[in-house]
Amino acid sequence: MFLKRKLTYTIVLAVVLGIYIVSSLVTEFHLTEGAASFPKAFVWIAENLVPDEMAMKRFPKILDKLIETALLSVSVTVIAAIFAFFFSLFGSKATGFYGIVNRIVRILAAFFRNVPDVVWAMLLMFSFGQNILTGFFALFFTTFGLLTRAFIETIDEVSASCIEALHASGANFIQTVFQGIIPSTITGIVTWVLYMIETNIRSSTLIGILTATGIGYLFDMYYKRLDFSSASLVVVLIIAMVIVIETISNQIRKVIL
Repeated sequence: MFLKRKLTYTIVLAVVLGIYIVSSLVTEFHLTEGAASFPKAFVWIAENLVPDEMAMKRFPKILDKLIETALLSVSVTVIAAIFAFFFSLFGSKATGFYGIVNRIVRILAAFFRNVPDVVWAMLLMFSFGQNILTGFFALFFTTFGLLTRAFIETIDEVSASCIEALHASGANFIQTVFQGIIPSTITGIVTWVLYMIETNIRSSTLIGILTATGIGYLFDMYYKRLDFSSASLVVVLIIAMVIVIETISNQIRKVIL
């Protein structure tokens, strides 16, 4: 048995190594040259990506756009979560919906979830142009699809005996939702919403580059003007914002769990 396992590991390792060698030859990738370029890259970063005095003068404007992007991400996530929870009730088998309704909801969730937000932004720009509304809908559609799927799975995990007890006591659909499903799933729902807020803050930066709005627009503008010090300040503030949001999310999770 040990010899067979060792032979299996050897074969897998040989296959992976072979794929790497073939891929390197096809793409003309050289590991040694790539590793040798790291010192030069760090030197260039130290010389160009350090915020200077001019970048600090732009700090208030960058901070204003960063707050705008964060608020957009929060509003998109909250609104998408409300719609996603409503649709997930019809997509979950725990609520008693089967057949065509259940399948339609799941198909819609899969469709919106599997189309990247960048693709949504590019498609919506033909209709709405480059503005904040385009970014809002691009993030909304992807968030709605992901949260709908996540909420369906969360609701499916609700104890069947709880729902059966409510039905046996004469509770209708609305009462079952508010007395049984929401109390049992609120922790999972809040966790998913907080996760999507963090994700959307990062995604909204890229969406902003396409839609010419928010912090993404400033980064794109500074980068194209070769103003690397200001662009680096944008990156630093985005990282700081994500860390702050993640810290707040972790504290909220500790309270509700």
